[in-house]
Amino acid sequence: MKKISFILFIFFCSHLPTGLMAASTDTISAHMLIHLLAQQQVQSAKFFTTGTFPSYRTYRYNTTKPDDNIFFTGLIVFTLKQLYPLTDSADKILIDSIIERAKPAFKKFKNKTGRNTYNFWSTYPPEVFPNGGCLNLKNRSMALPDDMDDTVIDLLALGTDSTSASAVHLLMQQYTNHLNGKIIRNTKKSLKKLPAYSTWFGKKMPIEFDVCVLANILYFVQNNHLLFAKADSATVELLKISIEKKYIFKSTTIVSPEYQRTPVVLYHFARLMSLSGFDLLHEFKPVLVQKAHQILSNPSTNYFDKIIVATALLRWGENINAPLKMGVPQIQNFFRNNQFVFFKANMSSILPNPFKMIFEKLNIGQFNYFSPAYNIVLLLEYLLLQQQYNQGHP
Repeated sequence: MKKISFILFIFFCSHLPTGLMAASTDTISAHMLIHLLAQQQVQSAKFFTTGTFPSYRTYRYNTTKPDDNIFFTGLIVFTLKQLYPLTDSADKILIDSIIERAKPAFKKFKNKTGRNTYNFWSTYPPEVFPNGGCLNLKNRSMALPDDMDDTVIDLLALGTDSTSASAVHLLMQQYTNHLNGKIIRNTKKSLKKLPAYSTWFGKKMPIEFDVCVLANILYFVQNNHLLFAKADSATVELLKISIEKKYIFKSTTIVSPEYQRTPVVLYHFARLMSLSGFDLLHEFKPVLVQKAHQILSNPSTNYFDKIIVATALLRWGENINAPLKMGVPQIQNFFRNNQFVFFKANMSSILPNPFKMIFEKLNIGQFNYFSPAYNIVLLLEYLLLQQQYNQGHP
């Protein structure tokens, strides 16, 4: 992976015009990132599905392994669609081509019965931990159910129609806490009573709450102008309590077992809160903004966390005071260490307390996931939003 990151860095630098290296936000730098992203898209299938973007997983006991999933490709397409209005005409053409090349890949990860839900891994054929050696002998018996996170992200990426979105929304309401006798067993006491959405569609899977997944579900509901159901109201209440009691600052592994870190939680909340018509968390904006500024100003905060926290602040309409610089040292850091973990596959997330907390403290069954291509998109997102802010505040 270090070799790949170094090649990306050399490619990027060799295509930079004179003077660009010292720029902080710049339309040309965004243009180059989009071209670099297009270079990352899989053109022909060897290991990764054609049209997807490579991603990798690491575990404490083994090396980095390629992982063929739809999660990061869905995020990339979804984010590019959000950023589309901020790009110029030439970049729009390239983004259109990236999206069109990606669309056929989603079919491989759709529910095998044709239901309009999606899996993290292939369902045609079923697969778990691609490139996982002996684990792949259990591809069918160990196959995970579809999950709400991949489903809403992929449907947002594909631009599902309102009728299909409404049908999925009704289906999601069949997988909530306190339904059919199922009760969550591994979250904070103040959240256990809420009939909010679970992460998983599987009827045999324990209930799991993840505030980032829940923020994505609410984004899907609001973006498709769907009427709020009981589960949606309960989900909003869960997010409110998680902020009020500072769970998202002090207990992230409990309330967000699949993402686990405050900067990533803030990124998800800001994206939801920036959506037109969604103001249900507005009262908590000051405390979220304050925490984001605190993280951004901390010298020990790593560069990738600064990127997503700065993006969150820009989505909240905040001035980040000192825009992130993209000079030579920062570009070297970005492309030589492009293994920022955005998501974690947490096998202990469905365990009841206290076993869940024990396994998490021992870091057992946790797989870190990253995608160099998605990290490029995170930087692109920051650059374009910073540029938009600068234009609105000359």
